[in-house]
Amino acid sequence: MVYSRILGTGSYLPANVVTNAMLAERVETSDEWIVSRTGIHARHIAADDQKTSDLALYAAREAIADAGLAPEDIDLIIVATTTPDMVFPSTACLLQEKLGVHGCPAFDVQAVCAGFMYALVTANNYIKAGMAKKALVVGAEIISRILDWDDRRTCVLFGDGAGAVVLGASDEPGIEHACMAADGRYNKILNTPAQISGGKIQGLPFLNMDGPAVFKFAVKALSEIATTTLAQAGVAQEQVDWLVPHQANLRIIESTAKHLGLPMSRVVVTLPTHGNTSAASIPLALDHAVRDGRIRRGQRVLLEGIGGGFAWGAVLLTF
Repeated sequence: MVYSRILGTGSYLPANVVTNAMLAERVETSDEWIVSRTGIHARHIAADDQKTSDLALYAAREAIADAGLAPEDIDLIIVATTTPDMVFPSTACLLQEKLGVHGCPAFDVQAVCAGFMYALVTANNYIKAGMAKKALVVGAEIISRILDWDDRRTCVLFGDGAGAVVLGASDEPGIEHACMAADGRYNKILNTPAQISGGKIQGLPFLNMDGPAVFKFAVKALSEIATTTLAQAGVAQEQVDWLVPHQANLRIIESTAKHLGLPMSRVVVTLPTHGNTSAASIPLALDHAVRDGRIRRGQRVLLEGIGGGFAWGAVLLTF
């Protein structure tokens, strides 16, 4: 039987760092207010001349090199993003050109903060079906460009960045089990409803969020899907070495860890310095924990994320 394993990881954060104190100079907020409600201290913001595919390129090159491969070894590219370079072509195709790779399938996945989970499961299925051998999966976002920087409810939460993994076919299990879900009935509590029509923007072009409703739904959905994933895989909670959650809110992360009976010492948290980087947050956190030596080969890792839609999911894997 063919499985897929993570062969390499990579990430990229823009150089520009915006602290809570810097935000407090623009909107009515404070470092204490932001930290107490979210756990966020700072976030990285892309330069004006950077595009999502540029961020993705840095992370992709790192992941490919970490896997001991060359770009031409990649035979599938999937980019999870909510903030593509343009309406079309896909950011994946633009990344493909920048990598100098030609001919392999390349496409985007849009599930907002759950995008990387959807992309990872899709790539896993391509490999298991024999349709790919080396897949590049990237989560990349420039969320800062759809934020209203005068709205303290949302502008304090998000940052920009990219994370990537290379999946490869293997005889040994890597990705063990996954559960994915979505419920469009909740589309109005987290969205950016604008569209382009007749050369003009119609509708609100900024991220819109009902914070309390999102928090309530996320805590319940993530706890349930994590438990279901472990149960269906036949894996006990104590057999999980690391939880790598979507980095949205520290209280949500803590609640999920408590539900799983995991101490925070076994939870990867990059939220304080990254903010919520949407589809990039899970691969960014994974790469940081791999590179600082926390996550090691042979350890069991549970990934989970939730985003607008609502869409959510969890993936259990052996690294």
